[in-house]
Amino acid sequence: MESFDVVVLGAGSGGERLAGLLADAGRRVAVVESGRVGGECPYTACIPSKALLRSATARHDATRLVELGAVATAPVLDSAEAAWQAAVRRRDRLTEHLDDSAAAKSLQDKGITLVRGEGRVTQDGVVDVAGRALSYTDLVVATGSSPVVPDIAGLADIEPWTSDDGLTSSERPASLLVLGGGAIGCELAQVYARFGVEVVLVESGDQLLGKEEPRVAAAMAELLRSDGVDVRLGLSVTSFEPMARLDDGSTVEVARVLVATGRRPRTEAVAALGLERNDDGGIAVDAACRARDHVYAVGDVTALAPYTHAANYQADVVADVILGGDRRADLRAVPRCVYTDPPVASVGTLDAPHTVCVDLGDVPRTATDSERPGLLVLASDGEVLVGASAFGPRADEWLAEATLAIRARVPLAVLRDTIRPFPTVGEAYLPAVSDLIASART
Repeated sequence: MESFDVVVLGAGSGGERLAGLLADAGRRVAVVESGRVGGECPYTACIPSKALLRSATARHDATRLVELGAVATAPVLDSAEAAWQAAVRRRDRLTEHLDDSAAAKSLQDKGITLVRGEGRVTQDGVVDVAGRALSYTDLVVATGSSPVVPDIAGLADIEPWTSDDGLTSSERPASLLVLGGGAIGCELAQVYARFGVEVVLVESGDQLLGKEEPRVAAAMAELLRSDGVDVRLGLSVTSFEPMARLDDGSTVEVARVLVATGRRPRTEAVAALGLERNDDGGIAVDAACRARDHVYAVGDVTALAPYTHAANYQADVVADVILGGDRRADLRAVPRCVYTDPPVASVGTLDAPHTVCVDLGDVPRTATDSERPGLLVLASDGEVLVGASAFGPRADEWLAEATLAIRARVPLAVLRDTIRPFPTVGEAYLPAVSDLIASART
């Protein structure tokens, strides 16, 4: 049996980062991974989606060159299919053509033992990988999540895409049905629509983006419809025959179906430990990301904040704790982004005594850039900011001010007294914070 100080189950973003931090500190570390080192983000999620979104946005902007004063006569663009193949080639370069050899070598160069295969805890202190036994003092579970495919009659027969397929395929279907209006569904709907695909998006809830701010969710629906997406809310698909039949009696016939109905934490590898689960099915952890003595969990498998940046943050916390520190995770200010054009960005909670909304159309920068204006919603407990949600140009970038303000509990008076450069979209904070202060006084 091979002995290690730490065994990390999963080499996704959190597991990869954590292993590197511990190895740099002199710990003997093994990482067990059945897929690619780096997980989904670099290959089948974050990077390919942002690459395709950028290409789709650039193509869309090219149709606005006269409006933006860049040309006097509108240019003639390539066909949608030719443009799509160019976008795919760029995407594949950025995702290393799904080759993780460089990432694997980087781990091994740090002295980390990389074990390829499905790892499973067989008893306290032992992980088995196809008959290869690894003992550990500390175990970190970073096994991520997997797509949820709904149980709909006939769906399996038509071989639906998951988001992985939609972000790695070179196919540009003539038409596409997207099941689910969360972040992934919205992003992929816009990508394919802007490359000339007829897209229908069906969401069973009464708004897109789950529980995000309703005004922001409504703005997202309006955006997608302006791109030609047929957005249908409050409806579910009941069967595929092979056309999709909805519960209002209507039917949709498309070339492809893409399922984006959520993800499920992958906890099977540690079933033998009997770890407690939280309400969302993830491994329950304390503020040190500890599930029990010498067992930690980071990333999607905790179902606390299913984002790469959150997984990396949790990895930093666990590394500190294993190395003898006392760092604790504070998840009050984890940003949530939907990288459409324009994007949605949110942080914290809007369930607060004081909430205000300002129109980004009042900010000069949206006029100079001929951008879709959008809105900013802020929430306060009367003294500090507790939540923010924005839909508008570069919202994913300038929301950082709200993220820091929530995490550091910056007084509203300080936020109001902060000078922001003119002209920027971030100037919207001043009237919003001023309104919050006025609201707290009434």
